[in-house]
Amino acid sequence: MHLFLVYSSVIILGLVSVLHFYWVFGGTKGIQAVLPEKKEGEVAFTPKWIETVIVAVGMIGVAFILLVQNNLISFFTPNSFTKWSSIILTFIFLLRSIGDFKYFGFSKKVKNTTFSKYDTQLYTPLCLFLGIILMTSWL
Repeated sequence: MHLFLVYSSVIILGLVSVLHFYWVFGGTKGIQAVLPEKKEGEVAFTPKWIETVIVAVGMIGVAFILLVQNNLISFFTPNSFTKWSSIILTFIFLLRSIGDFKYFGFSKKVKNTTFSKYDTQLYTPLCLFLGIILMTSWL
């Protein structure tokens, strides 16, 4: 079961990465649902292309760390770098799921926007799931 959850996480991280690269290269589908909005419906911030590239590459990196830390790549072995990376990434994903007490996470105050609905149903639970899976790789 654990391997299924790790491989599922890697696939999800890969898909999220591909989606971010799609947006970097000009794609617009789904963009409305991923940008936090203020109560007035105005976008809270618009990420620059470099920030989107960093997220896309970062998701691939997280997937790689997860595979290595679970000893699923034969020519890489888990080490202190992958363990500490997993620990740090665990806290990043868990903190993202808790939120900023305003626009995202379980603690968000703005709740009646397109983004907040997707955040409640998909993004926050996904971050919690990924945080837990990463945690199981170093415990």
